Amino acid sequence: MLIRPLRSTASAVALLALILAVVPACTTALGKPAPRVTTGAPSTEPQITPMTDISAGCAGSSSEVEEAFAPPGYVYAEWIGCGGIGFARSADSGRHFGAALTVPGSRGFSWDPAITVAADGTVYAAFMHSTGQGASMSNYPVIAVSYDHGATFSQVHQDLPPKPGNWGDRDFIAAGRGGQLFLTWDYGPSARAVKTLCARGGSCAYTAGDLNVVLQESGDGGATWGPLVHLEPGFPLGGGYSAPLIAGPDGRVDVLYDAHPTDPGSDAVHPGYEYFTSSADGTHWPAAPRPLWPGQGSLSLPAWWIDGDVSADAAGNLYATWDTQTAAGDIGWLTYSRDGGRTWSAPLRVTPDRDQAPHIVESAGGAPGIAYIAWQTSGTGPGYTTYLRPFSIQRGWLGPAVTVSGAYGHVQTWPGDTFGIARLPDGRISMTWGSALGASRTSAIYASVVTIPVLPADVRVRDRGELTDQGQGKEDQPERDLVEMAQFASAGGEGEHDRGRDGQDEGQYVHAGSRRSVQRSGR
Repeated sequence: MLIRPLRSTASAVALLALILAVVPACTTALGKPAPRVTTGAPSTEPQITPMTDISAGCAGSSSEVEEAFAPPGYVYAEWIGCGGIGFARSADSGRHFGAALTVPGSRGFSWDPAITVAADGTVYAAFMHSTGQGASMSNYPVIAVSYDHGATFSQVHQDLPPKPGNWGDRDFIAAGRGGQLFLTWDYGPSARAVKTLCARGGSCAYTAGDLNVVLQESGDGGATWGPLVHLEPGFPLGGGYSAPLIAGPDGRVDVLYDAHPTDPGSDAVHPGYEYFTSSADGTHWPAAPRPLWPGQGSLSLPAWWIDGDVSADAAGNLYATWDTQTAAGDIGWLTYSRDGGRTWSAPLRVTPDRDQAPHIVESAGGAPGIAYIAWQTSGTGPGYTTYLRPFSIQRGWLGPAVTVSGAYGHVQTWPGDTFGIARLPDGRISMTWGSALGASRTSAIYASVVTIPVLPADVRVRDRGELTDQGQGKEDQPERDLVEMAQFASAGGEGEHDRGRDGQDEGQYVHAGSRRSVQRSGR
C-alpha cells in the first residue's frame, strides 16, 4: 500500500516431538524471540541459517521486501531503500548475498517492489514511481530488466498511465510464457479523490477515492503494455486494491485482491473482503468475481499492510491467505483449492494469538499438496517476529510454527507491508523480512534459509504443537480446530465453497487431495 513520502522508510513420536519451535512460546526477553529451534537429533530439527543483513551499505531505512527464486540457485530480493528501490542477489540459494544496489530508474519517490523471473532466467524488478506535482503528477509502474541473473539491469520500462493526475499504488508482476508478463496495479483517474489513513509505525490505507484493480499484459518483456483491464466491476469506483497474482505454464492467470464497497456520492469506502478471479489466458476475465469466505470477517479500513496472498504448488493446487479484523482480533486464514479456484476449502486459522496486531500472511507452494505458510506480526511478543509453518492438503499442519527471525523488531518502526518467501528446489525455504533491531530505529532487510524435515506419514501434528500417532484415530484432532470448523459450518452453511470436485467435505482438518510449475510473483 501507499507509503508516506520521505519515509526513511514410544520411539519416533518421542523424537519427533522435539522437531519445531512453537509459536505461543515467543514471550522471552525483549529483543530476542524464543529459541528458533528446539534440541533433538540434527536430522529431525528444523535448521535455520543465521539471519543476515542483506541491505547493509544502504543509507536510511530498508523495508517491504519481495523475493523470487530462479534455477539453479539464484535468490533475488527487492525492497524499498537504497535511495529508491534496493536489490540484492544470491547465487548459492540464499546462503550468501552480494552487495545491495539501487535499481535503475528508482531514484526519487519509488515504492512497492515486485519481482518475477521468466523461464529463460530474465529478471523483472517492478516498482511504483511518482513524477510531477499537482495536476501534472503521475503514479505508475516501472519495470527494470536484467538479462544476466540480476548482476545488472540494462533496460528500464515505464508503464505510463492514460493521463496525468492519476492515483496509482501497489504493483504485482508475474512472468508467463515467452516474453509475456502480467502486471496488476491499483489505479484511479483522480489522485485528488483519494483520501488516506496512515498508521504510526505503519504505512497508509484508504478511506475514500476512485480505487480500482487493473491488469495489463505485455508480450515483449515489458517494453510495451496493453490497455488497462478492470478486474472488479464498478469502475471507476470498484473499491479494489492490492492484487497479488500467479501465472501458470498453461497460460492461466490467478488473482486475489481486496475490494471495498464505495459510495458513489462521497467516494467513501467501507470494510471489504478478499476476492478471487481467474482467467484461462490472462485476457478474458469474469464479470463479477465473488468474495472469498466473507463470513470469517471483513478487511477494515485502517489495515495498512498487504492483506492477502496467493500461491500454487507443483500440482497446481491454489493457496490463498489473508487476515480479517473483527472484535475478536486480527486473524490470519488459509484456504486452498484443488480445482483452479472453482471451489475452496473451509478456512483454517493460521495465527494462534488473539489480539489486534497486524498479521501479514503469505505462502509459497511446494511439492504436490504442500504449501509453506508464513506470517509476520507484533502480536506474539514485544516486537515484530516472522514465522513459518508447513501445511499439507492431505494431512493438515505438518508441524508447529518455526520462529524464523532471530530477534524482535521494534514495533514502532515500519518493517514494510510485505516480506519475501520462496521455495528452493531441494525443499528449503528462503525468507527475507524487514525489521529494526537493537538500538536502531531504522529497518534493515534480513535473510535466512529454513530447512524443515519431512514428517513420517504415520505422525499427526496437533495444532497446539503435540505430535500423536495417526493410528490413534480422529479423536486426536485438536479440540480448537473442531470447534472452529463447526463455527464455519454454522456461520455459512454448506455451500459450493465447501465442496471439492470429488464432493467430499473440504472443511475437515485432515483429508486427501492434491498444480506448481508456476512462478510466484512478488507480493
